[in-house]
Amino acid sequence: MAKWDINLVRNIGISAHIDSGKTTLSERILFYGGKIHAIHEVKGKDGVGATMDFMDLEREKGITIQSACTQVSWKDYTINLIDTPGHVDFTVEVERSLRVLDGAVLVLCGVAGVQSQSITVDRQMKRYGVPRLAFVNKLDRQGANPFRVQEALVDKLKLNAVMFQIPIGLEDKHIGAVDLVEMKAYNFLGDSGEKVTEVPIPADLKEQAEKYRQIMIEKLADVDETIGDKFLMGEMPTVAEIKTATRKAVIALKLVPVLCGSAFKNKGVQLLLDAVADYLPTPAEKKEHGLDLDKNEEKFELFPDDKKPLVALAFKLQDTPFGQLTFMRVYQGKLAKGDFIYNTTTKKSVKIPRVVRMHADKMEDLDSSFAGDIVAMFGIDCASGDTFVHEGHNVSMQSMHVPDAVISLAISPKDKSGANNFSKALQKFRKEDPTFRVHRDEESNETIISGMGELHLEIYVERMKREFNCETIVGAPQVAYRETIGAPAPYDYTHKKQTGGSGQFAKVVGNISPLPADAPETFVFENKVVGGRIPKEFIPAVEEGFKEQCAKGPLIGFPIVGVKVELTDGAYHDVDSSYMAFKICAMAAMREVYQKAKPTVLEPIMKLETTVPEEYQGPATGQINQRRGIIQNTNSIEGNAVIEAHVPLSEMFGYSTDLRSATKGKGEFSMEFSHYTPAPRNIQDELAKKYQEKRAAEQK
Repeated sequence: MAKWDINLVRNIGISAHIDSGKTTLSERILFYGGKIHAIHEVKGKDGVGATMDFMDLEREKGITIQSACTQVSWKDYTINLIDTPGHVDFTVEVERSLRVLDGAVLVLCGVAGVQSQSITVDRQMKRYGVPRLAFVNKLDRQGANPFRVQEALVDKLKLNAVMFQIPIGLEDKHIGAVDLVEMKAYNFLGDSGEKVTEVPIPADLKEQAEKYRQIMIEKLADVDETIGDKFLMGEMPTVAEIKTATRKAVIALKLVPVLCGSAFKNKGVQLLLDAVADYLPTPAEKKEHGLDLDKNEEKFELFPDDKKPLVALAFKLQDTPFGQLTFMRVYQGKLAKGDFIYNTTTKKSVKIPRVVRMHADKMEDLDSSFAGDIVAMFGIDCASGDTFVHEGHNVSMQSMHVPDAVISLAISPKDKSGANNFSKALQKFRKEDPTFRVHRDEESNETIISGMGELHLEIYVERMKREFNCETIVGAPQVAYRETIGAPAPYDYTHKKQTGGSGQFAKVVGNISPLPADAPETFVFENKVVGGRIPKEFIPAVEEGFKEQCAKGPLIGFPIVGVKVELTDGAYHDVDSSYMAFKICAMAAMREVYQKAKPTVLEPIMKLETTVPEEYQGPATGQINQRRGIIQNTNSIEGNAVIEAHVPLSEMFGYSTDLRSATKGKGEFSMEFSHYTPAPRNIQDELAKKYQEKRAAEQK
């Protein structure tokens, strides 16, 4: 292995809307980087499948479910590459990958352009401040237009996206690209596009290339002083100056270079790899912070220096025949086989038995790994998101954003003999995936699994069967409703209980009111008690009581959100008052006042994007309207209608089957959670009635 030089390392991810060609692009990168010796397609006729989609389920469905990690060499550079899923149900895979990456390639379809999931991925990149390049893929397809995609990046994603290449030919005439930085044209020849040939810029493209190069320099002049000064003097910057300015602007998140090609037809991938090396940051250039747990979570900067104390983040777990594999990003210090490392979450020390470099599902053993690297370890028991350090250092990495689950299923093993495997599977999936949640419904005594969508849970049910040999019985999907209040209401409640010995006494007075719809919190407690009417030590008990009562609303049994509780007055007894008495009093006060505050059921609304051939636009729109959908926008792209709508999740079950039958299998859709909104009165009454019937049946 070459000597580790952090300036020649790039940790990048490939993210995009489903079916934009991420895995196909990753396959080409592996081939040109010398990692594989033949290219396989995602849904290839050879039955092999793409290298990065190594799960059987991924190969059968032709989608990426888990993010896969590998390392390739390109020229002098070492590139750690993560291919992430595009399907919104596996959004946490994208989230956790972007958390540990220094740069990313946003892949866009040359025909469809910016789609709903591209918007989500862009939001995730912005959340973690990830510099990115845009790669407009599929330019061999009919209707491809990279210039329209670049405009959409500016309009829809508000990115300063600038063409750094223009294509030579489109659709079936697409053969290469003109690099606007060096003003050179390239064709990609050979069976797998491995021969990159420099050719003169075609005469019919010279004027267009000059025009777009001028725009590129103007955009750079806006964000870089050196180029700006030259531009004002009417001088032409050198290639080196353009590259330096671009690199600075990309890392500062001020610019997104747009590159183009067709991964499937092996065009443009090598130029993309050059751009990754030229413009995306090294691990030292992407600023990362840790939290010092001894200093009240004070932020401090991490430096990718091997001499400093270790800080590493476990960002992904994977089960293998050899045991749990833990993917680690080393931010500071170094990890070596046989080292003792300390988990700041579990407060346990463990010895590293084995460090490996992953290549999809293959691995290579390492003795040690250095700051800035992404490796995997065996034999470490931890959860996703745990921080590891050398003992004596109590620091942690900021945790990643985990979205709320929107759908639940009741699940149980088919045979009693499968109960052991069933609980093993649930425990393992829960550790692997923070968006997969499991709880026991106390009333019905059922095991409930919750996740990001139908496909998300379907995949886990299928994995239980295959990996754990456990057949299951699955109940009807349950939507994650919420309850809230529609009006303010006062409460005044006294809790008195007199038994032998000391009794219980507490009194609370105040108001509850709805929080604004855009409030980040779901529950706010304000203490306005003066003059010691309630002793300070009992105030947390009141807050806890109200909070606990909000965990399960009396209307339909779902959590109550969007509530502000004000405590203004109360009373206590020197002997009979206690923490427990005030907590019970607050819970009872919430139950009593809730009915006066206009309780309302909130239902999850999904952002739906449906793409159908134009002749099926009528039936597709009709289906959305029937499902209580509200059309937000309709676009026409190259013979296809793209319908954007907001639809209640409860109406979306079975939609894929209906859409396929209405469009003869040509319609496709993607869906993600958008927001909560009050449910119509008839649906609210129906849900409340069902809940009361269920409770009555359980009490018998």
